[in-house]
Amino acid sequence: MKKKNNPLVSVIIPTYNRSRILEEAVHSVLSQDFTDFELIVVDDGSTDNTGDILKEHQKNLMVIRQNNRGVSAARNKGIAAASGSLIAFLDSDDLWLPKKLSGQVEFFNSNPEALICQTEEIWIRNGVRVNPKKKHRKPSGMIFEPSLSLCLVSPSAVMIRRSLFDDVGLFDENLPACEDYDLWLRISCKYPIFLMDTPLIIKRGGHEDQLSKAPGLDKFRIQSLKKIIQGGLFSEDQHRAAIKMLRKKCAVYAGGCLKRGRDDEAMCYIRLAEKKFSFPDGASLPLS
Repeated sequence: MKKKNNPLVSVIIPTYNRSRILEEAVHSVLSQDFTDFELIVVDDGSTDNTGDILKEHQKNLMVIRQNNRGVSAARNKGIAAASGSLIAFLDSDDLWLPKKLSGQVEFFNSNPEALICQTEEIWIRNGVRVNPKKKHRKPSGMIFEPSLSLCLVSPSAVMIRRSLFDDVGLFDENLPACEDYDLWLRISCKYPIFLMDTPLIIKRGGHEDQLSKAPGLDKFRIQSLKKIIQGGLFSEDQHRAAIKMLRKKCAVYAGGCLKRGRDDEAMCYIRLAEKKFSFPDGASLPLS
């Protein structure tokens, strides 16, 4: 596909060995009622017939192929190739409803100060619609502290001004999972993440290769928290809240390791929970 001249929105789909559902995701983008977009699919080293599926749509999308490097590297590759001033992601196991792009573009037109927004979503698990638990309810605005516990932003639901990546950076390619949790924390500690109440995506789960279903995800949230705390991005209150959450997650994860006989790994997290993290100006902050 030829690169569209100055599209408003660049849509990025990272995919790996999901040919069985990829076509539905692509179709949900091509069926949008908003047409000023380019669609970039990053094939992260698929070994199934993903290439054949994409070839059928080659007139309507740009395909980037790379060796398998993970979802962060795939999304970052798409961002580097994007031409739009607005970036939207769609995970290849999710779907968009037809007004997803038009709704968010209208939001940004009405809120020129906004840098990122997400929509509500419909959850489907193993083909059945389910209601998210209370802890998964999405807040709007300055959502940093609620986001420390778990990820409250869905990649498939967001639209982001491209300029924001210049400020906060891209997805961390060293994180095999929870890479989105990491990015949302780096954004939400500085900027509001707005929520549109209308559900405009279908978030599908329950399948075996669902990343958010993988065991031990708190290990990667701990890794992210430690990195960001040491990076000095937070205000004093945020710094304190992040350390408190880091210690809580370390204790839970270490307990799980002990139950499974992984004593050496448990001790690493126990020691991390006991570590004193100083605020960048050198002050050691109490947690209460």
